[in-house]
Amino acid sequence: MTPEMPPDVTGDAPGNAPLAVGPDAFELDGEGREIAVVGAGAIGATCAYDLARRGADVTLYDRGSVASGSSGRAAGVCYAAFADELDAEIGRESIERFRQLSGDETFPFVECPYVFLAREGDDERAEAIRRDVVRMQENGLVAVEMDGDALGERFDSLRTDDVAVAGVAGAAGYTDPAQYTACLAAAADGAGASLRPDTPVSISIDPTAITESDGSSTTYDAIVVTAGAHTKALLAAAGVDIAMKPYRVKALTATATYDEPVCFDATEDFYVRPHPDGLLAGNGTEFVEADPDDWDRSAPDEFATSLLDRVEHRYPSLDPSLRRAWSGLCTATPDGDPLVGEVADDVFVATGFQGHGFMRAPAIGERLAERVLGGDAIGAFDPSRVDADVSFEIHAGMSIETGE
Repeated sequence: MTPEMPPDVTGDAPGNAPLAVGPDAFELDGEGREIAVVGAGAIGATCAYDLARRGADVTLYDRGSVASGSSGRAAGVCYAAFADELDAEIGRESIERFRQLSGDETFPFVECPYVFLAREGDDERAEAIRRDVVRMQENGLVAVEMDGDALGERFDSLRTDDVAVAGVAGAAGYTDPAQYTACLAAAADGAGASLRPDTPVSISIDPTAITESDGSSTTYDAIVVTAGAHTKALLAAAGVDIAMKPYRVKALTATATYDEPVCFDATEDFYVRPHPDGLLAGNGTEFVEADPDDWDRSAPDEFATSLLDRVEHRYPSLDPSLRRAWSGLCTATPDGDPLVGEVADDVFVATGFQGHGFMRAPAIGERLAERVLGGDAIGAFDPSRVDADVSFEIHAGMSIETGE
């Protein structure tokens, strides 16, 4: 699932038919527009598809193969359980598109509840969960509060005698991020986009152009940069600075028999989801900036040992055995919200998702495509809201915020 990389993708989507991923949320016409998308991860592939199916002439570049970066190493956890109204809206839109796309001939999106819990003695997170459940309900999400006894009756695989409170949300599930990305890249190709994997490029903004390593240059009406941890360096080389830092996270797969739910233990700072090998668990955030061109893709033994101990505490009957541990890169911003929008004339970006990029890819990709074709900006995510040179600390993406 996440450790393996997908094959190169060309031609129509699986099933030999171009995909139609949900109803058109906007009617802007891309006919006659030549657009480059740099970065064939989940957001880039989705954006390329949404642009191509509206008539734009799209070229999707990647320095490696499709999903060879962060999307190929993502956890595949998907949920709409956000207390913020905009995040909840984007989460709902993404879950709906995952549902519509999922199928035997495409990729499986498996729906199951999402549980987030705090242990006895963790009063701040317990109170934050109670508060967030109310806010999720106000945002129209299916979410309920449970104590340990009620949680244990609903999910008998979970140890709940030390649980102070839990939130249980619907509109959640999990999938294979690499397979989703490959599927959307194939759909983009089927809709007329040109795929250019294994093609490192640089960008310029005057004129708006893409230059390949052999020196050849092509001008475009617009450029969209969705290159994950490499986004900052690509833009900086073109004279555009953004407030973003790549950082390393770690995950593992283990053999066990585990069906549901997706669970986040906020007190012990780890998540678990079902996986074809048994289960996938992770977090392992490193709070230092990483070099996207020089970083360790493995995970230390002590990480796996510690995490499996925590998993065994929460799931005493599983007896998980390590299969593989690895690292991936996420991207942070000063306020924890992503940078999505225009950073220079006809140059657009999507980055800084704090580990939540894949689960929001369907909606962000479509909204970004709409923005490129002249639609409204996502105001709260406008890159210009933060100074590029601001100093900030990296924070974990999956966490329970205890502040008001």
